[in-house]
Formats: sequence, C-alpha cells, structure tokens
Amino acid sequence: MNKHILYIHGFISSPQSHKAQLTKAYFAQHFPSVRFHCPQVASTPKAAIKQLTKIVEECPDDDWYFIGSSLGGYFSTYFAENFQRPAVLINPAIKPYELLIDYLGEQTNPYTQETFHVTRSFVDDLKCLEQQQITEKNYLVMVQTHDEVLNYQEAVEKFDNSQLIVQQGGDHSFVEFEKMLPTIVNFFQLP
Repeated sequence: MNKHILYIHGFISSPQSHKAQLTKAYFAQHFPSVRFHCPQVASTPKAAIKQLTKIVEECPDDDWYFIGSSLGGYFSTYFAENFQRPAVLINPAIKPYELLIDYLGEQTNPYTQETFHVTRSFVDDLKCLEQQQITEKNYLVMVQTHDEVLNYQEAVEKFDNSQLIVQQGGDHSFVEFEKMLPTIVNFFQLP
C-alpha cells in the first residue's frame, strides 16, 4: 500500500511557499517512497474541496496523511474527519469564516497573480466545512504564540485533547518550521 502526503497551503499562498518547499524537500530526501502532493489550491472553498477530494480519491485504498497550514489546516481538519486519517495542523485557522469577513472583495494571490473575490457565499461555504466533532487522536497541532494573523488560543481550545505543541514566540509563518519535520514524521509513524 502506497503512502501519500497531501500538503494544503494557506489562504492566498502557494506550493512555492517556504513551508511547502521545506516539506517537499525533506520528504524527497528522507522518504522518497512517500508520494508528496502539494497542488495550487483553488481559490474558493467549494472548488478547493472538490479539487483536493479528487486527488485523494484517485488512490482510495492507499494511506493518506494531511498537512495543513493556516486555512490549509482548516481544510486538513475536514479531510482528517472525512477520511479518518491523521493530520498535522500548523498555526491552523479555526474559524476562518469569521476572519475572512475582513477580506470581502477582490484579492490577488502574490504567488500566482490570480485575482478572485471573497464574497458572502465564500464565507458561508467555509462555515459549512467546519467540523464540530473531532477525532482527537488524528491530530498533531503546532502553534506559535506570537502568530500575528490568528489567535493561537483558538487552536489550543479546539484541539485540547489532541497532541499539541505550543511554542512561545514565533509568528504565523511558524519560525524554524524545518526543525519540526522529524516530529511530523514520528506522528505519522512513517517507517
């Protein structure tokens, strides 16, 4: 049975982001048999879920592991619950539908230059993806307390019975993320 990692980047981010590139390089070097997927996630919630579900369903009998950063952490929670597979969440968005109210209107992805609109239906679609019940053992949640975008306490409260790593300081990018990659491998119990 093949093993796959689906890395889901955050809002207006890209597979070219620093964390995504570090993760891809680490698995290529240390776990070349693990298939690493990190697509440019579609800009709207409905399209993103459809796109990412299609990737997983192409190999339904294989083992899947999810890594999500920020909004990607919110999406990873959706997939961890729907496929009952483990997920690592990095400074995850817990209620992005509240945060993105401040982003209504036109947005441009700085990596791709794609322009799209955050609308009320965009926000409502995010709300529909919220997972009220979580399978606590499925998660490793990593937060840094000086995250300038998200309130790390929300993640600590939602995932209080999951495996939590709370680092003092840092920021939303998760400073020195590369040092956490062996911890992620251990959580996934990769050989």
